[in-house]
Amino acid sequence: MGLFDKLFGKKKDEQPTPVADTSPIEKTAEMLDEDLFWEIVERTNPNMEEQDWHEQNLIREIYKLTPKEIIGFRLRTDKLLYDTYTSEMWCAAYIMNGGCSDDAFEYFRCWLISRGKETYYAAKENPDTLIDEVEADKFEYDFESFWYVALEAFRQKTGKDLYEHIDDDNFKFNEANYPPMMFNWQEENPESMKSICPKLYAEYMER
Repeated sequence: MGLFDKLFGKKKDEQPTPVADTSPIEKTAEMLDEDLFWEIVERTNPNMEEQDWHEQNLIREIYKLTPKEIIGFRLRTDKLLYDTYTSEMWCAAYIMNGGCSDDAFEYFRCWLISRGKETYYAAKENPDTLIDEVEADKFEYDFESFWYVALEAFRQKTGKDLYEHIDDDNFKFNEANYPPMMFNWQEENPESMKSICPKLYAEYMER
């Protein structure tokens, strides 16, 4: 052990080892403040670059929250996913990803959330605005692990399973409670897709 270690106990650049918080944790249905949620999402990846980098930054930042707030981060994510469970958004996902299963639609909307508040709400209003997010040589738009960052931060902080601390009786904005999907487009009817997302359709289906 070097002199610095003897005097201060650890090297300057050594990261602290997460210590589980063993305090009792009550179940909650309270979402994290939305402004704080978006601030964390955008601050942890200001240039919207590599997903792996964003994922690790998110876990580190979410870990700093209280256990209740970490649960609230996941609940806020679920609410944002719930609010974009629409036929129009699924159309955009189908076009951009060249097809879209149920699971793929969840991961697509996780990717959408990861792009930040402005992009999310613009696309919620009109999914065709996602033409501005199209990247050259990118053929799949999803971010599955975004859905799990709060779970990992909670596990590191408490040693417990976040799911066990969600008040399901009072939180209804999860995938188990999605409304029935009434599709207003059909993959065998390209014109129906084009009418919803004309710019995306032109970019992916007509080139």
